[in-house]
Amino acid sequence: MLPAGYEVSTDPARIDLDYVHRYLSRESYWAGAIPREVVARSVANALSFGLYAADGAQVGFARVVTDRATFAWLADVFIDPDRQGLGLGKGLMDAVVAHHDLQGLRRFMLATADAHGLYERYGFKTIDNPDRLMAIIRTDLYPRP
Repeated sequence: MLPAGYEVSTDPARIDLDYVHRYLSRESYWAGAIPREVVARSVANALSFGLYAADGAQVGFARVVTDRATFAWLADVFIDPDRQGLGLGKGLMDAVVAHHDLQGLRRFMLATADAHGLYERYGFKTIDNPDRLMAIIRTDLYPRP
């Protein structure tokens, strides 16, 4: 449940691309200096969740890449550093896992370096058979100067 005055929306028109890009390219540990046009394309082609304060300012974000039938990948989850510790991450995740297009999936996956406790609350766990998974991972595509 979100604190009073906050709301989550999946309306793509409400996403503040400059805000999301600024956080991902400057604050996140995973996105490096990702170009704004790549962020825009990723938001447009995913189920994107914006978290908004009472004044309408965006204060968080999550993105789910999904076929809306069997598979989803949760990515780019963040809460504005000035608003962390208020329960907003839990509220955002409540909205993500409750979304009607994400029910009945065979696999719902994510990668995290530091938020295992948050995601475990929603049923995510480490992979039982990691040797079955494979990936092409290019962490150096958008290096920060």
